[in-house]
Amino acid sequence: MTRTVVESKTKTAIIGFDEPFCVIGERINPTGRKILNAELEAGDYSRVEADAIAQTAAGATILDINSGAVFSNKMAEDPRYADNNFVEPTLMRALIERVQAVVDTPLCIDSSVPGALENGLAAAEGRPLLNSVTGEEERMEMVLPLVKKYNVPVVAISNDDTGISEDPDVRFAVAKKIVERAADFGIPAHDIVVDPLVMPVGAMGSAGLQVFTLVRRLREELGVNTTCGASNISFGLPNRHGINNAFLPMAMAAGMTSAIMNPVALPVNQTKIAEKKAEIAAAGIILPEGIDDETFVTLFGMGSMSSKPGKEMEAIRAANFLMDCDPSGAAWINFNKIPGSHAGGRGGRKRRRG
Repeated sequence: MTRTVVESKTKTAIIGFDEPFCVIGERINPTGRKILNAELEAGDYSRVEADAIAQTAAGATILDINSGAVFSNKMAEDPRYADNNFVEPTLMRALIERVQAVVDTPLCIDSSVPGALENGLAAAEGRPLLNSVTGEEERMEMVLPLVKKYNVPVVAISNDDTGISEDPDVRFAVAKKIVERAADFGIPAHDIVVDPLVMPVGAMGSAGLQVFTLVRRLREELGVNTTCGASNISFGLPNRHGINNAFLPMAMAAGMTSAIMNPVALPVNQTKIAEKKAEIAAAGIILPEGIDDETFVTLFGMGSMSSKPGKEMEAIRAANFLMDCDPSGAAWINFNKIPGSHAGGRGGRKRRRG
């Protein structure tokens, strides 16, 4: 069976047909995260380190490291900062070094800049996943030699010089072209993880059915592992977690073996707590005196004050169990243990009195 091996210095993550679903944490990405982008421009990597730790704790088996920052303030001082080919190579190395200093989770090096990919490959310990190659001729000629040189697996995205097709047959043909071109470089199919491109179901009602059919074909006809940007399916819709929670197990059942996603349920902030308390007070509900914020948000189903695994992780772990990728349900049982429920010392034994 197809197995794609991704390694850090001390840990191995396997993406495979008969393996538990592989979660690739997406949080270390400045695109669309203004605060993180500003911190990186200022040389502050504390949030990157915290995100690496939180995602690993939530169950990510690989961490995606994206260096696509825009340093607007530095541009005003030095025009070179307007060029991602100048910014990203140095930033990618710094990001990888910081992440490797706090976790030993295998990495996925994510950039469209050749210099950033090569710097990432040079800095990463073990055998990282490279993200990504497309069916564009120029991109294949640039990325595939790096994949061969460093002997790493690569994400292959199903678009080419014509763009992203809405026709699933065209996207399959692009994936096949990449697999065949990779073979010319001596890169085996088991080192290619195809992203068949998930369309938003709100814009295309057949998007879910399309990707499930594509994943089956990719598995059966090309023998490759697959991944996707999991949240793409719910873009623009209300209750995105509800859509994602249904999509992921269905994709797994169709044969998808990994996803790039956020494994963490973000903490409830003080603004949301204040708004909820005002709503409750307006309804005439009297809260117990001295109730703490964590108890409050738990009581009213708002989540938690701390970072915890998200609902998508719950759906994935349940699906792993149901698909016999969790022997005896050990991972499911462990996932559902309530922190602090075991009294006493180590192993949950109660201390004897007196």
